[in-house]
Amino acid sequence: MRIVAGEYRGRALTSPTWDGLRPTSDRLRETLFNILGPSITGARVLDGYAGTGAIGIEALSRGAAHVTFVERDARAVQLIARNLAAIDPDGTRGRAIIRAGFADAAARLAGAPFDLIIVDPPYAHDAAAEALAVAAGLAGAATRVVVEHAARHAAPDAAGALRLRRTVTAGDSALSFYER
Repeated sequence: MRIVAGEYRGRALTSPTWDGLRPTSDRLRETLFNILGPSITGARVLDGYAGTGAIGIEALSRGAAHVTFVERDARAVQLIARNLAAIDPDGTRGRAIIRAGFADAAARLAGAPFDLIIVDPPYAHDAAAEALAVAAGLAGAATRVVVEHAARHAAPDAAGALRLRRTVTAGDSALSFYER
């Protein structure tokens, strides 16, 4: 895994050494950030189900002001910290890591301003809908929410005030974009 573009372009990220973690491919991350374009610059981003931290680190590389990483697996939290240390050893970039399940973290983060929420739950049948419902509770009037999910499972049309605006499929993965 490598950072696709931005300030840290080309830098390698450490991959997990255990089963059960499915990092977002470089190609899918590139697609995601090409769609988001310059809106990432200066944004406050929430990377839910962060895994390796690749999505949030890509956001930092492309100019995000702050990224909050949410991950419940202690090994993955350590992996995120290592990957962040590799790009920013002094810890000067805006970031926070929360070790918790996404719903628990969302309860703690209620009222926090996010411009962009990206969630990558397991590719189970209802996981995307459950993650979107939680993200909807955090979404402000201008927040965009992106859900990565298995292409074989249709994305929900809505959650709360969020409405599906676009879905992009790449292989067995899909990215669904939501706005108010």
